[in-house]
Amino acid sequence: MEQSELRHRPWASLADREVLSEAELEEMAPRTQAPRPSLCSRVWDVRCSCGAAKSLLFRFLPVLSWLPRYPVRDWVLGDIASGFSVGIMHLPQGLAYALLAGVPPVTGLYTSLYPVVLYFLFGTSRHISVGPFAVISIMIGSVTGSLMPNSNFMDPVNGTNETVLNEARRDSARVELVATLTVLVGVFQIALGMLQFGFVVTYLSEPLVRGYTTAAAVHVLVSQLKYVFGVEVAEQSGPFSMFAAFIEICTKLPQTNVGALVTNLIAMVTILPVKMLSAKFASKLPMPIPIEFIMIVVSTGISYGAGLKAKFGIAVVGNIPSGMKPPVAPNVSYFGQVVGNAFAIAVVGYAISISMGKIFALKHGYKVNSNQELFALGICNFVGGFFQCFSISCSMSRTLVQEATGGNSQVAGVIASLLILVTILKIGQLFQDLPKAILAAIVIVNLKGMFKQFTDLCMLWRSNRIDLLIWLVTFVATFLLNLDMGLGVSVAFALLTVIFRTQLPRYSILGQVSNTDIYRDMVEYNKTEEIPGVKIFRSSATVYFANAELYAEALKEKSGINVDYLIGKKKKALKKQKKQQEKDKKEEAKKKKELGSHCNGSGPAVVDSNGSEIELELQASSTQKAFNEPTLESLGLKKPELHSLILDFTPVNFVDTVCIKILKNIFRDFREIEVDVFLVGCHASVIDQLEKGNFFSQTITKHHLFASVHDAITYVTRGKGQNMPQPVTTYSSTKL
Repeated sequence: MEQSELRHRPWASLADREVLSEAELEEMAPRTQAPRPSLCSRVWDVRCSCGAAKSLLFRFLPVLSWLPRYPVRDWVLGDIASGFSVGIMHLPQGLAYALLAGVPPVTGLYTSLYPVVLYFLFGTSRHISVGPFAVISIMIGSVTGSLMPNSNFMDPVNGTNETVLNEARRDSARVELVATLTVLVGVFQIALGMLQFGFVVTYLSEPLVRGYTTAAAVHVLVSQLKYVFGVEVAEQSGPFSMFAAFIEICTKLPQTNVGALVTNLIAMVTILPVKMLSAKFASKLPMPIPIEFIMIVVSTGISYGAGLKAKFGIAVVGNIPSGMKPPVAPNVSYFGQVVGNAFAIAVVGYAISISMGKIFALKHGYKVNSNQELFALGICNFVGGFFQCFSISCSMSRTLVQEATGGNSQVAGVIASLLILVTILKIGQLFQDLPKAILAAIVIVNLKGMFKQFTDLCMLWRSNRIDLLIWLVTFVATFLLNLDMGLGVSVAFALLTVIFRTQLPRYSILGQVSNTDIYRDMVEYNKTEEIPGVKIFRSSATVYFANAELYAEALKEKSGINVDYLIGKKKKALKKQKKQQEKDKKEEAKKKKELGSHCNGSGPAVVDSNGSEIELELQASSTQKAFNEPTLESLGLKKPELHSLILDFTPVNFVDTVCIKILKNIFRDFREIEVDVFLVGCHASVIDQLEKGNFFSQTITKHHLFASVHDAITYVTRGKGQNMPQPVTTYSSTKL
């Protein structure tokens, strides 16, 4: 289509086009009242048949649908190579993140085993690597530090006033607490998944998640400083706990264990450059250099051979029992203490996992079911809690390695879990002399990606200041108030920004683009013309209780009419007219009385014709005044140049009782000053809500509703044609 055809459309004038109001449209094409399925019917719409049972089974076990079609020849080599690469990363990260969560290292190995196998069965993303993750681990660590601090497990030394930490008793109690927390996290995620609440993550916008994870990275960094400097620090919890821990670390810097500090620095100086080189030459390397695995193997050997713990007092991992442990039921007495933390961990873990899953699904051309992902994570956490695992999520670093090394499915995860299984059964005890400073170095280096999110500030400053404010408030709240309270404050603030945006929308008067049926904001578009006697008003947001009053005020301001003043003047004029009418009635009654007495005094005389005419004229005048409401002009007031007001409701997706009340007031007020009001662009759901809210009446009918702005303009500018429905008004002399 040529540009000239776009500018001058053949239907622009619509001289002979039939214009239908909503009332006439429903007569020609009645709206159907299709039943809307409830939440329960969407979740539990299962019919007793073999096909329904099979569909339900495939829905909850996606592995049954993709594994039989697994292209062995094309994918198996890539999955094997990827599985070995990710498995080598699982070992050091599992040990390090267990330390971060405040539980024994073997718990991190269990967390790298059971949930990975379960996600293979229930997950829908082919590329993400589930397991321990730094942000989730630090959230768990805050729970263990607050409910199970070291001070609760100090045993007295015989014959002295000194006490010593009973690590075995502490670790046992913390594992029980963390396992219970993990089960509760799984319960929340399974329940939300079954109820189709996968959309809950939409309340965690990308700026919120990135600001939250950046602040969490700062918490992780501070929590690892005690291992970097080799000092003992009391457990801290609650708001500003990070500052208290940091201050305590600073006061104990003179007690720094030089051996631990040197070990940590050597590890970081080695790991960071190698990881950067591995990322730079990723296309030329068959697999990333497993520097973390190499570092823990070498450092464990050096620690064992040189006796670093005995000679320099460097803290080591300690006992790592071999073999598998039987499942243990959670201690439900902890549920009340950790329910808030469990919900926060459930939401954050799912948000990170689904965001990474959708990124790779879009890249590789498949779909991720958000509700099934929520259910899959719930199963992983629920079952894993019975086997002494802590809560999991998607690891960004392992996911990138899994995808970069050729991983095409969760078969790579199963292969990685086999390496962890061998470690647990046979070689786990070999890492008992691994220095904790090495694990701290691994954790700190892996925070590099999260700290790079500070660059978001420059991008958001240029693109969207509201998102920048959400990022900053989230970061500051999480930084100051700890992870659980920070998340609540962040979500509340993000929702408030949505409310504020709807309270401060853009109100505009639309004008017609010449010779088209297009109407645009007259401030933003130059070549637009306002229809004489017509105002087209639009709000950029939906109208509801929070902004309905502001909508009405903006409408009266944009209309160019002082509506309230004119209504007040009309009321005064009516009051004055009423007084005059009462005075006239008294005079009429007096004349009638005088006329009657004259007739009675003169006997049965015939009333003269002049008196009869006067009386008939008075009766006719009274009848006419009773049936005709006075107009503005008859009251001596100037009639507005505006005769029609069109409210564009295209952006409105719902109305509430407050909105309906305000709309009724708008129709009433403008009808008082002889201006017709029309609604255009109402969605079917909005019309249903207007009907249920008793919006329509004898004075406001569906003849006031039109499908588009141009339909309303065409109807208004045609005038009162014989073949057109007339707008319902309560006055007699208004011309459209």
